[in-house]
Amino acid sequence: MTTKDDDLVARIRQALKVEIDPELGHNIVDLGFVYDVSVDDGVARIVMTATTRGCPAASFLKEGVASSACLVPGVESVDVTVTFEPPWQPRMISPGVKASLGFAEVN
Repeated sequence: MTTKDDDLVARIRQALKVEIDPELGHNIVDLGFVYDVSVDDGVARIVMTATTRGCPAASFLKEGVASSACLVPGVESVDVTVTFEPPWQPRMISPGVKASLGFAEVN
């Protein structure tokens, strides 16, 4: 990946922060739902998850991710894959969001 691609990946990740999980009320990046973002010849490939396999918001979030990523200059198309491997766990949440949700740090 080139520096240009690294910059585009960073801009895509930033754009995905507008996608809010309706149940937890925080953006999907800080919640740890976005596992990977890569770019190849203008195609953004995003691997993401949801809290559980039966999450009713999974398809809604997937559509939002595709829409948000498409708005980033330099992205020609978007391929979003939803996976449950590895399963999402609260430890994937960023520290600031964990604190606001009331998760205690365990040593």
